[in-house]
Amino acid sequence: MTLIWLPFDAGLLRQRPAGVRFETVVPDRRGGVPDSVRDVAFYVTPYRFGRPDVGWCAAAPALQVVQTLTAGVEHVAGHIPDTITLCNGRGIHDASTSELAMALILASLRGIPDFVRAQDAGHWRWAWNPALADKSVLIVGAGSIAHALVARLEPFETQVRLVGRTARPGVHSVAELPDLLPEADVVVLLVPATAQTQGMVDADFLARLKDGALLVNVGRGSLVVTDDLIAALNSGRISAALDVTDPEPLPDGHPLWRAPNLLISPHVGGPSSAMWPRAYALVSEQVRRFAAGEPLLNVVPREPGDLAPARS
Repeated sequence: MTLIWLPFDAGLLRQRPAGVRFETVVPDRRGGVPDSVRDVAFYVTPYRFGRPDVGWCAAAPALQVVQTLTAGVEHVAGHIPDTITLCNGRGIHDASTSELAMALILASLRGIPDFVRAQDAGHWRWAWNPALADKSVLIVGAGSIAHALVARLEPFETQVRLVGRTARPGVHSVAELPDLLPEADVVVLLVPATAQTQGMVDADFLARLKDGALLVNVGRGSLVVTDDLIAALNSGRISAALDVTDPEPLPDGHPLWRAPNLLISPHVGGPSSAMWPRAYALVSEQVRRFAAGEPLLNVVPREPGDLAPARS
């Protein structure tokens, strides 16, 4: 029988095909795996980041597929032999991450952090703050999470633009980004961590933002040059909301903690009550396809370059 490793109980799947047996396996932090590594053919990684979860794959003679529960795969892609098919968790985090992006945008614009601090101090702090309505929102990224965010932004009477690697209907090309940035009130980052996107938000990128613009990063911390962002925040010209940082976790005493006009959440865009039902549904469908010999979903090219969502 075909052996499939899951990081959760197989009873949570919608269907369990005939001819397949399941084992619940979560490698330890040193990469330790059970003796059934000789037989595993399909492996679903735990929902966490780190090389030990896949460092053993080259020594698994029967392994054909690695399925992540994250949309981004930069933490595993370079450690899996090319002979093994890699599939990402596209779709699992669309609801959770787009929802958090909305929360960060609204909280930042409406001054919620200041109200919470005032409440903690027992003060009634009245303030006038900008609304999301009538704002121009630029989403850098054009994958499934970006489209989920568009659907959530539209009822707020916003003007939304998407940016992808290449132009297509409803999507601007990344080459147009320098001209689009000065027009945006809110810029949301939803691209993967690749050699092309690392450090894309640098001093030049930030200088193109209009005064009062809000930068929201729910992609990867490495997209932003941290020192350049700190300088821009200290200037008082822009504000930001970050669910991801570089470095991460953000250490005690880091200058970002003290930067003005900044809201930080600790990489919680993916984990929510919406995640697991979607994860079980995707894994169930992938297992069914694998057992039936059908094409798998979300197969990751070995040299990804598109501005698709890389989140959680």
